[in-house]
Amino acid sequence: MTVYFIGAGPGAADLVTVRAQRIIATSPVCLYAGSLVPQELLAECPVGAQIVDTARLSLDEIVAHLLEADAAGYDVARLHSGDPSVFSAVAEQARRLDAAGVTYTIVPGVPAFAAAAASLGRELTVPGVSQTIVLTRVSTLSTAMPEGEDLRSLGRSGATMVVHLGAHRIDQIVEELTENYGPTCPAAVVAFASRPDEIVLRGTLTTIADQVKVAGVTKTAVVVVGKALAAEGFPDSYLYSTTRTRTTH
Repeated sequence: MTVYFIGAGPGAADLVTVRAQRIIATSPVCLYAGSLVPQELLAECPVGAQIVDTARLSLDEIVAHLLEADAAGYDVARLHSGDPSVFSAVAEQARRLDAAGVTYTIVPGVPAFAAAAASLGRELTVPGVSQTIVLTRVSTLSTAMPEGEDLRSLGRSGATMVVHLGAHRIDQIVEELTENYGPTCPAAVVAFASRPDEIVLRGTLTTIADQVKVAGVTKTAVVVVGKALAAEGFPDSYLYSTTRTRTTH
């Protein structure tokens, strides 16, 4: 028996891997993260599968379902939105499975920031402009941020900044990033990326907060800040340059 922690992608049901789809279709038990996982994916579960919405469950209750399935000899498709490597709460579940001697495998998915970049039609690492992406969030009612990981500190690099789970704190985000990026720095907010109700807002650190409030965006969104969002006249990548030495191997 194996627990599969599956990245269910940003929202569109067809933005999952072939591997994820196969595992969902063959697992007798499926745990999914409430409204964050598209219902179309649940339709892939086999007939008679036990399907559990974990949105209102505690960590102990979720792990109890996993251990129960293990004891019964069932594989589990544990669906998380986006990719399990980023803000997924997989780590604490995996720690408990390790302690219980339960086998698990992680299946990657399309992360929210990648879906947001696609919706914006932008590469976030532009030659000569930005070659670094910072993926972070702000401290709210959830787990506190570690020391030194506040937006002011992270923003000193000038890297493309992607702030998850913080649209409802847009004023704070703007205030803390303006110090290093400046008021005219390009900014965007993408809510429900890849879904039919997707919202895409574009502006600067001066204008983006008002747009977010008018649009009523408070959750399931990423805030993207950086020069890469409006980069023009940048040098071509060396990857395809005619001056690059290429081999036939």
